[in-house]
Amino acid sequence: MAMAVGEREEGEPLSEINTTPLIDVMLVLLIMLIVTLPPQRHAVKLDTPLPPPPNQPPPPDDMPEPIRIIINYNGVINWGAEEVGRAELDSRLKVEAARSVQPEIHIEPDREAQYGVVAHVMAAVQRNGLKKMGVIGGN
Repeated sequence: MAMAVGEREEGEPLSEINTTPLIDVMLVLLIMLIVTLPPQRHAVKLDTPLPPPPNQPPPPDDMPEPIRIIINYNGVINWGAEEVGRAELDSRLKVEAARSVQPEIHIEPDREAQYGVVAHVMAAVQRNGLKKMGVIGGN
């Protein structure tokens, strides 16, 4: 709503633009634009475990101890408390993958560990066919 300032004689045309219809048209156009936009769908693919079939026996109680693979800030890989190289890591993972009951692999990277080393260890676990892998928060 505008206020006229100054003197105006009787019958003289107003030189102000009424912006109310323009605002109404812009709001309608904005609503039409929002309605016609496709919804954004961000999907994260996860391989979640499936529930066991009803006739399957329960898992065995003699599960092996989880294997801790610790990655230090300087890229050194430890199998438990023992330092191993990349080739030794692959050979040990192959042995564990060949077992009848596979152990869980717990990867514990240091907060300052290089991403490439962590990615290499995770790829080695997956490449050797181990199914149960988890990343435990760095210290």
